[in-house]
Amino acid sequence: TILMKGGAWWLTGSVSLLSDALESLVNLAGASFALLMVTVAAMPADEEHPYGHHKAEYFSSGFEGGLILVAALAILWAAVQRLLTPQPVEQLGWGLSLTVISSLLNAALAWAMLRKAREVRSMALEGDARHLFTDVWTSAGVVLGLVAVAFTGWLWLDPLVAMLVAANIVREGVSLVRRSVDGLMDRALEPQVQAQIEKALDGFRHPTLRFDHISTRRAGARRFVDLHMH
Repeated sequence: TILMKGGAWWLTGSVSLLSDALESLVNLAGASFALLMVTVAAMPADEEHPYGHHKAEYFSSGFEGGLILVAALAILWAAVQRLLTPQPVEQLGWGLSLTVISSLLNAALAWAMLRKAREVRSMALEGDARHLFTDVWTSAGVVLGLVAVAFTGWLWLDPLVAMLVAANIVREGVSLVRRSVDGLMDRALEPQVQAQIEKALDGFRHPTLRFDHISTRRAGARRFVDLHMH
């Protein structure tokens, strides 16, 4: 998909297609780091890490969010340059065809990854899937923008679409970084899960047995509960 989007930019000279190709390049870097972190997270607990290595997945989401923000800055820089010096867009038909094909492939991959991420509760996989979905919507916006350029002849629409792409991926990048920080800060489990824990403990409570100081946290795909039993 990177080669197809890069080819689309090379054929047309469109800065919005360049922004689309740059985001796909970030996808590759993010996915490579996510693969490394998922591998680390799967390692068993040891003496130095008695709770396991599951939090490694949060580093993946934070890293990918940072990459997205860097890509957005690069896109904005290229868009401003093109806005100051407009250039015609060439061979638009071939460029748009390559972009649409690569986007359909990305959409299928992102859907499969998100379904698997929810199944195994993987933050790294979910972050990568959501980034891919962002890429798909980005491509759709770029295609619509370039079709508008072809019909109107307004060359300034091309860099404007690129700026909108940058703004959209900044939003996604900030969201990924925030969720990564939440995980590293030991965010409590979901209210419905905490309710299940209380229900389970209710089955053991007795005038001579009680529980207090119940605290929960999530680390990657694992969920932990600490409590005092009296």
